[in-house]
Amino acid sequence: MAVMKVAPRASIIEAGTLAGAVQAASGATGLRLILLDLKMPGAVGYSGIALLHAEQPDVPILVVSSADGAKAAEEAQALGAVGFLSKDSDLPAIEAAIARALGGHRLPPAPPRPEDAVQKEIASLTPTQLKVLLEVLNGKLNKQIAHDLMVTEATVKAHMTAIMRKLDVQNRTQAALVARSLGLDLNH
Repeated sequence: MAVMKVAPRASIIEAGTLAGAVQAASGATGLRLILLDLKMPGAVGYSGIALLHAEQPDVPILVVSSADGAKAAEEAQALGAVGFLSKDSDLPAIEAAIARALGGHRLPPAPPRPEDAVQKEIASLTPTQLKVLLEVLNGKLNKQIAHDLMVTEATVKAHMTAIMRKLDVQNRTQAALVARSLGLDLNH
């Protein structure tokens, strides 16, 4: 819908797999834009961008994907994509991105999301801090965690203090909520 609104006379070539997309791109003339899903069948990571860019180096590639985060957008653009849109973008945003790409412009990188900073902090937790946080997610008290990890309760409290500082939260409930919102909860 977005392509037809921006370029009503466009011919659209669709492919359901990366191999199909590469085959279509290799034989196509007059391509003006490639819309690519990073997670299409046959794609591994950013392989779709690299392969399609190799086939059609002068055709802009606009990634429309459910992959999250500014990092995915940066990596897609580093490999040759002119832009990156989340699949949950609204129709006017998709239309604007397509128009910019067809006009020969790169899209600005996606702004970092607050979750990206928190994910980095989760990644910076020590193995023991991560074990403590996972036990908190399981609803265990400090005394139970200390027993399970064979450390003192004071050690668990010290780890919780460090975890709360890194996650910028005030208590263990908030720490658990942040961790769960980022998908760290193993009990889904």
